[in-house]
Amino acid sequence: MRFLLFVLLFLSFAYSLGLVLANNTEVGVNLLFSQAPTMNLGLLLILCLMLGIVIGILLALLIFRVLQNKWEISRLQKANANLQEQLTQAHTVIDRQASAPTVDEAVYGASAANVQSSDATSLTEGSTLSKRRRD
Repeated sequence: MRFLLFVLLFLSFAYSLGLVLANNTEVGVNLLFSQAPTMNLGLLLILCLMLGIVIGILLALLIFRVLQNKWEISRLQKANANLQEQLTQAHTVIDRQASAPTVDEAVYGASAANVQSSDATSLTEGSTLSKRRRD
C-alpha cells in the first residue's frame, strides 16, 4: 500500500513539473475584486488543480457524512417502527391476559373467588396455627 501511494505521489509530482515547464508564460490573474500579481501559467494551473482537489475531498466527506446520517436515521426509524409494533402486540397480549378468567374462576365458576375469601377470613378469626410433629 505504501508503495502504491509513493508511486501515485511521484506521478503527480512529475505531472506538476511537466505542467509548469510546458506552460511557462506569465499571466495576470483577475480575482474580480482584486488583481493578483502575474505568475507562471503552469503554477496557476497546479494551484487551481490542488484547490479543486482539496475542495472536492472536503465536499465528498461532507456529502458522505450527510448520507451516512440519512442512512442511520432511516435505520433507526425502521427499528422504532418495529419496536412500536412489538409494544402494540405486548399490550394486546396483556389486555387479553387481564380479561381472561383466573384458574379458580375457570374451574369453579365466578362464585369460587367469593368462597375462598370468606374461608380465609373465617380461618384467621379464631384459629391459631401450631406446628405439630408427625410420628
